[in-house]
Amino acid sequence: MTTTVIAYFPSPPQGVWHLGPIPLRAYALFIILGIIAALLIGDRRWAARGGERGVIYDIALWAVPFGLIGGRLYHLATDWRTYFGEGGAGPIAALRIWDGGLGIWGAVALGGVGAWIACRRRGIPLPAFGDAIAPGIVLAQAIGRIGNYFNQELFGRETTMPWGLEIFYRRDPAGFVDVHSLDGVSTGQLAMVVQPTFLYELLWNLLVFAILIFLDRRYTIGHGRLFAAYVALYCVGRFCVELLRDDTATHVAGIRVNSFTSTFVFIGAVVYLILAPKGREDPATLSGSAAELLEPDSIDDADDAAPETTAAAETTSPVGPDDEDAKKADTAAVDEPDVEAEAVAAEADAAEVDAPEVEMAATPEPDDAPAKDEATAESAEDDAEPSADDDDEETDAAPDDAPEAKDEATAESAEDDAEPSADDDDEETDAAPDVAHDDSDAETTESSPSKPDHD
Repeated sequence: MTTTVIAYFPSPPQGVWHLGPIPLRAYALFIILGIIAALLIGDRRWAARGGERGVIYDIALWAVPFGLIGGRLYHLATDWRTYFGEGGAGPIAALRIWDGGLGIWGAVALGGVGAWIACRRRGIPLPAFGDAIAPGIVLAQAIGRIGNYFNQELFGRETTMPWGLEIFYRRDPAGFVDVHSLDGVSTGQLAMVVQPTFLYELLWNLLVFAILIFLDRRYTIGHGRLFAAYVALYCVGRFCVELLRDDTATHVAGIRVNSFTSTFVFIGAVVYLILAPKGREDPATLSGSAAELLEPDSIDDADDAAPETTAAAETTSPVGPDDEDAKKADTAAVDEPDVEAEAVAAEADAAEVDAPEVEMAATPEPDDAPAKDEATAESAEDDAEPSADDDDEETDAAPDDAPEAKDEATAESAEDDAEPSADDDDEETDAAPDVAHDDSDAETTESSPSKPDHD
């Protein structure tokens, strides 16, 4: 007696339930569950690598919408006859993403663009983000394949394997009966037994998830290499699954387009895996723009505070003995040119040159009063030279009359110097040095400028 054990497992009777007017679609629910699982795992892994908790959710606000749009666009591009071909469902059906039909390659590609935008906004390296989220993505794909099971789609060719999948006819609300009716309910009539390719891919994705976790812990992979490993491993399994599928798809040279895509993407992932830097990123580089924005502000604040502190110190610092000595030194430094100027004037007088007046005018003086006194004294000296007849009288009277004739001597000094008396040349020659020495001494004593009052 022979006993035959049938191990086929059936498809779910339906994939949509209605709560009043609200439809609950199994496909959409499992996609959402997969996204949530990916975010939870990615957030923990990002924090373990040194990143900030919660950043993954911020990036997901960009990556998830981009990924859904990209996945739908890829599906429409590779299965356009279903919607735009003769007898197709039409453009409106192409927008009904909740009815199923998302291509993983488009989802990863355009989702990566959204993640890149978000990472740039936060100052986070995209490769590091990819490494953190890669295991979660492949786990989300495994969970999403359960939605394909409820939709009774993406199955393989007919088979007699004991684990074959039973496909039943379904009737939709309009009464239309078809195995691909997404809104329909099973009629109980068996249509075929097929390869459960959704299950193969689900199991492969779970295996890839475990491999990625192992590689990351064992070899501390970074710089996007773990994400590249995920892409390469997934391509291997997807290529094999495509060989078993028999559903409607676009073919190139008799080969399903997804087989070509898997091949080229696999090659690109392996090349990146080889050329990418080894090791893992410094955790400090994963902190994002939050830490970077604080450093310039603190530096600017320190720079702004430094002049204010210096000014306050200058204002509040008391004047001590050292400061008075410094001021006296500055005053002495200002007075030094006057001493030199007086020496030059004395030498010029001895040589009967009228240059001291020019020198004194060119020499910077801190105070104009000493210069005027010197000019007046020199004019008085020239005016005090005796004539030939009144030699002795003028010599005796000059010191007494100098104060009264100071103004006249200043006005007539030029004429006296220009037209000296012919009879008194010898006497002037002899008397000039003595007068010059006497006057220069008096000039030095009288015209030395008083120090400015800094107190």
